[in-house]
Amino acid sequence: MDIKKVLNQLEHYQTESPNRIFTMYLNTDPSDQDQQGGEWKIHLKNGLNNFETYLQDDSSEEKRNFWAVKEKVENYIEENRQDLKKSVVIFATGEGDVWFADRLQMPVKTEFYWEDEPKLDQLKQLHETFPKTGIVLTQKEHIKIIDAALGSLNDTVFYELDLDTEDWKQHQGPHQAGSNLGSGGAKSSKKDELDDRFDENRSRWYKSIAPKLDKLAKEREWEQIYMIGESDEVDELEANMNKPVTGKINKNLLDHEEMSILNEVMDQ
Repeated sequence: MDIKKVLNQLEHYQTESPNRIFTMYLNTDPSDQDQQGGEWKIHLKNGLNNFETYLQDDSSEEKRNFWAVKEKVENYIEENRQDLKKSVVIFATGEGDVWFADRLQMPVKTEFYWEDEPKLDQLKQLHETFPKTGIVLTQKEHIKIIDAALGSLNDTVFYELDLDTEDWKQHQGPHQAGSNLGSGGAKSSKKDELDDRFDENRSRWYKSIAPKLDKLAKEREWEQIYMIGESDEVDELEANMNKPVTGKINKNLLDHEEMSILNEVMDQ
């Protein structure tokens, strides 16, 4: 879900009976003590049934609109039942002119609405907490970029400096630092040699990668940027970038799992 786009589209959306818009924030967080028994299923069933009961005396056209929404919601939940993450957010109309549904890695307070306008307070708060974010992790000649929003991973990009050509090359697959350094004492000696060479040329080499990061930040529309790595490397890279950096974490997390890194940033 592009949350900024959703907010812009729904901010001034308004309708009236028999057409209404459905808003759902459903807490499905398995780590929540109140969700240990899958209570979200009961909350979902009760939330949908409550509207159906309320609409018994309303026009048949509004009931048909709600039934159309209910069917879409139930189908979406069923299709994604095995991976609901921590929450589900849905905005929908019976006419079909609005349908936004996503599973998020951020918890919400369970709420249901069937009204003339969408209820956006929680979504706005989620956006303020974790908008479109770029996370840049550095470790010598290796750089990993995580593109994220709402605590969820969108994409991961890897760059590695070719020390023969002095070019930063984008590559796929997991980072494997030092995989070609040999073994034993020779490996240790080679690594020390490469580290010394990198420290001597770090400013020049980071200057050459910085424009790529600025371009990525513009293309991905990052609203905040976090940098993670040794303080001297992070400071050097930041100094060569035009985009402002929101925060820095002085830890070596390059080889950590992406969700672990996102949690580290969300804790800032």
